[in-house]
Amino acid sequence: MSVLLNRPIEGAVAWKGPDLLNDMSWRHHLSDADIDALEGGLNGVKARGLAFPGFSAADFPLTDAFKAHLAAISDELENGKGFFLLRGLPVARYTDEDLSILFYGIGLHLGLPVSQNRKGEMLGVVQNVGDLSDKTTRVYETNRYLPYHTDLSDMVGLLSVRKAKQGGLSSLVSAATVFNEILATYPQYMGLYYRPMHCSHLGEDVPGLTPIFSYFNGKLSCRYLRQYLELGHELRGIPLSQVEKEALDIFDSVIQDSRLRLDMMLEPGDIQLANNYAVMHSRTEFEDFPEMERRRRLLRLWVKMPNARPLAPEFPGRNGIRAA
Repeated sequence: MSVLLNRPIEGAVAWKGPDLLNDMSWRHHLSDADIDALEGGLNGVKARGLAFPGFSAADFPLTDAFKAHLAAISDELENGKGFFLLRGLPVARYTDEDLSILFYGIGLHLGLPVSQNRKGEMLGVVQNVGDLSDKTTRVYETNRYLPYHTDLSDMVGLLSVRKAKQGGLSSLVSAATVFNEILATYPQYMGLYYRPMHCSHLGEDVPGLTPIFSYFNGKLSCRYLRQYLELGHELRGIPLSQVEKEALDIFDSVIQDSRLRLDMMLEPGDIQLANNYAVMHSRTEFEDFPEMERRRRLLRLWVKMPNARPLAPEFPGRNGIRAA
């Protein structure tokens, strides 16, 4: 069972965005040798006559040096700050199929990529193609503000292919820092974040139960997207209480705090990787180009990690959505 932690969390995982602006430890610009290594993997898949997603890590060979680099990133995601940024993949050099192979190949060497929807799609396309008049349209398919949330996998990766005409700023916030801030300023609400709530879109046909915070085996884990909690309670016919709404309002105000969050513009060729239990991510509203071929485009990858933390029984792991 989870422990109701009543002391601040310390260490690298409890970072504040402004403190990291001049810190290079969480980002790495791909060298020529790194790019050669990735292209070696791409060529390996092509030489075998394979295509995305029908290949394995063995079909996407990498140099020992680059595999060691990915291993260090994997450790940073689980035991460090919880996120990492790779920069400089020359995306204009590759076709869409090439980019799918490259990104998926990286995912295979980090862990096990998992399905992102009922269609069984292994890479999500984050692009402004949705119908805003349709209530079933997912926010990531529009240009609207995407609230802070976590995804249904141990790790989420985003590969930026094209930027928007204006806006679309990516933002991260440490779950441990949010926990510390609430503990310091609103301790009377802390117990509510440990209490399971009904949440829609957990990869289940009906809303399942999950707490927002769980402290287990020495690590804090977080799962959050407010609109899915509200929808889950609505579908269950169990309205949120006034104190629960207040707790969610407080949570939202803390994750939006500019003293805590880290904002960054994902340039074409950037790969952002984040631990979904340690970091919440968001994106600002953006203005897109009218031409489809110029619109903002990212590829999204969900990965089950071999070094992922054990989770409490009341905070079950979520790795992908089972294909229909």
